[in-house]
Amino acid sequence: MALEARPLAPSGTQIELTCADRRAVVTSVGAGLRAYAAGGRDVVDGYGADEMSPGGRGQLLIPFPNRVQGGRYDFGGRTHHLALNEPEAGNAIHGLTRWTEWMLVRAEPHTAVFEHLLHPRPGYPFSLALRVEYALDAAGLAVATKATNIGAGPCPYGCGAHPYLTAGTATVDTATLRVPARTVLHADAHGIPTGREPVAGTAFDFRRPRPIGATRLDNAFTDLDRDGDGIARVELRDPAGRTSVVLWADASHPYLMVFSGDTLPQPERRRSLAVEPMTCPPNAFRTGEGVVTLEPGESFTSRWGIAPGGAEGRAWP
Repeated sequence: MALEARPLAPSGTQIELTCADRRAVVTSVGAGLRAYAAGGRDVVDGYGADEMSPGGRGQLLIPFPNRVQGGRYDFGGRTHHLALNEPEAGNAIHGLTRWTEWMLVRAEPHTAVFEHLLHPRPGYPFSLALRVEYALDAAGLAVATKATNIGAGPCPYGCGAHPYLTAGTATVDTATLRVPARTVLHADAHGIPTGREPVAGTAFDFRRPRPIGATRLDNAFTDLDRDGDGIARVELRDPAGRTSVVLWADASHPYLMVFSGDTLPQPERRRSLAVEPMTCPPNAFRTGEGVVTLEPGESFTSRWGIAPGGAEGRAWP
């Protein structure tokens, strides 16, 4: 008997989460965040159900965020070569799971849980059991990612996420940004870090909120100032301060990538701000900085989230 062919969204099964006036859509392809709105306005600049994720929008970056120079890294006394999926720059970028199908293991009005087995492959001959939970409540959207080494030996691991935030402005130029970071990483034309410096006295100092203006951002930040609960918070506001969105990240994320979208095609260019919580910096598999080594049976969990409209009740300092 022939099977009936049914159209499938490019991002797979669409799971809608709702809570009061908030709505988020997560997808089975990549276990990504496709849309998120509160009070009738978008707080995440996502993409349509009939599109593939452009520019990494809403994707999870596992088992490494950002780039690996030349796709080459050493681990466990061996040299590994990842596929160069950023061929114009000669890099591997954003991990191995963002275009794969994840299994939906729980779906409730406020919660969705996905799981995925990352099997050994050329360039990453390690086994990971992955689990991602999205939870939407009155405080906002929270995301927990858990990785467990189910292989016979140790493996390298890192993760990140790639949401684009919007405060409702036509471009990021007029939006006001606060990034609680004391250090910025600079990169070469291929996106590989070349050094770092204190943000004080530079165009990258957003510790006190100010308009983004013409500043081009495609930088990792670190040395994050955290609140008493150990959480670092990035906030984006409209010029009048009427609407805002906060991205928070727990202590497992020592790095934040901030991207103003200058290299994206129109109309996405500088339309929204990617704020990417990362457990390790760009090129970490090559340098070893921040990489988590998981022993057999060991797990690592990281948490981040998005709170719209100043839901946490925090004013500018």
